[in-house]
Amino acid sequence: MTENKYAKCKLFQKLRSAVPALLIPAGLLLCLACYGQRHENFPPTPDTPVPAAHTGLFVSEHGTMLFNGDGKSITVNFDEKLAELSNLPSGFKTGTYEFLSGDLPPHGSFPIRYDAAHEMQITIEGSSSVIDMGFASEVGSTGQVGLNTVTPERIPMLFHKEKHFSTILFKKQDSGS
Repeated sequence: MTENKYAKCKLFQKLRSAVPALLIPAGLLLCLACYGQRHENFPPTPDTPVPAAHTGLFVSEHGTMLFNGDGKSITVNFDEKLAELSNLPSGFKTGTYEFLSGDLPPHGSFPIRYDAAHEMQITIEGSSSVIDMGFASEVGSTGQVGLNTVTPERIPMLFHKEKHFSTILFKKQDSGS
């Protein structure tokens, strides 16, 4: 009976020393698998060039935005729904725009490159509106803003009204279309 306990004890000691020997390589493999992967919601790499200003026509189901490439001027054509959501006038209007950081206490929002923006401010006929940049869930129960939401090819406007989120996605129209 003592020999059997001794054998079990020896087996336990071998297993106890084998577990760390297996866990360490498994942990290293996991670290290597994650190394170099970059999540999309990280700020731009420091000292990278600012992306070129939007240029051309961006189209959604509720209107258009025309950018001339100067990073300031915009011509919009919003339907009644988008005008109501954005608190801006409907129809063809010319104004200015800038992308903003989002509310960062204690100073609030400030102008920032669009690939790091959480908001877009559009000013038309003396009326200014700050619009969140982001995406709503399929059922509209949640909304998400984040970095790299605005790209050279898309501008997603996120609206929150009566406990419901909705996205109006503007996509760049090909010049050949």
